[in-house]
Amino acid sequence: MLRQFADVAHPDLLVGIETRDDAGVFRVREDMALVQTVDFFTPIVDDPYWYGAIAAANSFSDVYAMGGTPLTALNLVCFPIDSAPAEMLAEILRGGYDKAQEAGVVILGGHSVDDPEPKYGMAVTGVVHPDKVVTNAGAKPGDLLVLTKPLGSGIITTAAKFDECPPDVLDEAIRVMASLNHGAAKAMQEVEVHAATDVTGFGLLGHLYQMALASRVAVRLFSQRVPLLPEVERLAMQGNTTRGGSLNREYVGEHLQWGAAISLAMQHVLLDPQTSGGLIIAVAADRVDELLQRLQVYQTPCAAVIGEVQEGQAGTIGVE
Repeated sequence: MLRQFADVAHPDLLVGIETRDDAGVFRVREDMALVQTVDFFTPIVDDPYWYGAIAAANSFSDVYAMGGTPLTALNLVCFPIDSAPAEMLAEILRGGYDKAQEAGVVILGGHSVDDPEPKYGMAVTGVVHPDKVVTNAGAKPGDLLVLTKPLGSGIITTAAKFDECPPDVLDEAIRVMASLNHGAAKAMQEVEVHAATDVTGFGLLGHLYQMALASRVAVRLFSQRVPLLPEVERLAMQGNTTRGGSLNREYVGEHLQWGAAISLAMQHVLLDPQTSGGLIIAVAADRVDELLQRLQVYQTPCAAVIGEVQEGQAGTIGVE
C-alpha cells in the first residue's frame, strides 16, 4: 500500500522505512537526533498490571534497538469503558507508568478510544547522537550475532490461554518480557557494534531476515545455542503454536534453509512471534567478548552468541 506514496526525502532523515528498521531517526542538530516509534497491542497476559508493564517495555525497545535513550511517551489506550471495570484500566496504566519510571521516561499524556477490545501501548520519543545510530543495515560478513533475551514468549502465552502452561513458566516469561532492553543498548553503544534489531512480531528468524536483507548479507544460525524460556519446546510439541509463526514462515519463505536435524518444535520456536523480546546484535568477532562482558555487567536476561554473518545471497538464513 505504501508504494503509491513518494519516498520521503529530507537531508535530516537518517533512518526511514526503507529497511524495515525499528524506529525513525531524524537529526535536529549536529549532536542530537530524535528516535521515534509507536507500538500497542491486545492483552498478552491476563494480569492487567503486567500487561501494561510489558506493553511499555515493548514500546521503549525500538528506541533501545537504535542505540537511543527514550525520553518521553504518550499513552495509547483502547478500552471498553462501559463493559469492563475502570479499575482494570487503572492497573494497565499503572503498569505502564511504573515501567516508564524505571526507564526514566516521562509520560506526557495520551489518547483513548472506547473500543470493545482492549489495546495499550505508547508513542515514544528518544534521542541518540547522529554518529551513534545503530540500524539493522550495518551487519558485515564475519560478524557474530548476540541475543539478549531467551525465546518462547508467544508459545508460552498461547499455552497459558488454554491453561496448559505451568504458573512458574508463565511467571518467568512475564519477568523476561517486562525487562527493559536498556542495559543491552548501553552495552552495544560502549562497544560500537555494527547492527542491531529487537525481536518482536516477526520472530527471531523474521527479524534476522530483515537484518540480513537490509545489510545485503547472509546469516548462519546455530539453533542449539539459542537461549529458550523454560519448557517452550515441550509446549510447542503439544500444539501451542501461533498463526503468527506460520505467517513468519511464509514471510521468510525460500530464504530460509533448515538443517536436517532441526526438529519441528525448534522451528516453531525460532519463528515464534515475541512480545518485548531481546536485541539481536551484530558485532565484530574481535569485540564479541567485550560485548558479552558488558551485557553481563548490565544484567541482561541472557548474552549468547547464536550465529554469524556471512557473504551470500541477501536475506538467506541457514539454520543448523
